[in-house]
Amino acid sequence: MAILSRHAVIASVLLLISSFPALADVRILSSSGGVAADYVTLFERVEQSGQRVVIDGPCYSACTLVLTIVPGDRICVTKRAVLGFHAARWIDQRGRITAAPEATRQVAETYPPMVRTWIEQHGGLTAKPIFLRGRELATIFQRCS
Repeated sequence: MAILSRHAVIASVLLLISSFPALADVRILSSSGGVAADYVTLFERVEQSGQRVVIDGPCYSACTLVLTIVPGDRICVTKRAVLGFHAARWIDQRGRITAAPEATRQVAETYPPMVRTWIEQHGGLTAKPIFLRGRELATIFQRCS
């Protein structure tokens, strides 16, 4: 059995979302992130569908772009939810990683104000990840019922 590529998995999710709009919540169980453009496409489809997003586990890196695209009143978090933030970076074809300060600034500006404030209070977006969870997260986003 072949292992599905990251693009195939994202394409499958996009197909399901576009085929069955508003049938169910979109549940994020675990996402370590990936290519930002892929997540933007995914979350734009979710936003257009009217579906609610349930963050029910780790949502790191590019996954946090959900906060910039889906309206906050359609996002809820469970006790297992964790948001992980770090500075943007470029990875070239050889796998070399370089800082992307302008992209970091642009992304930071798109987060909701309370998230931006939390990020600033925790040292800003740097190469070292910071994690928003628990009570702090529940003060920003509604708990899922």
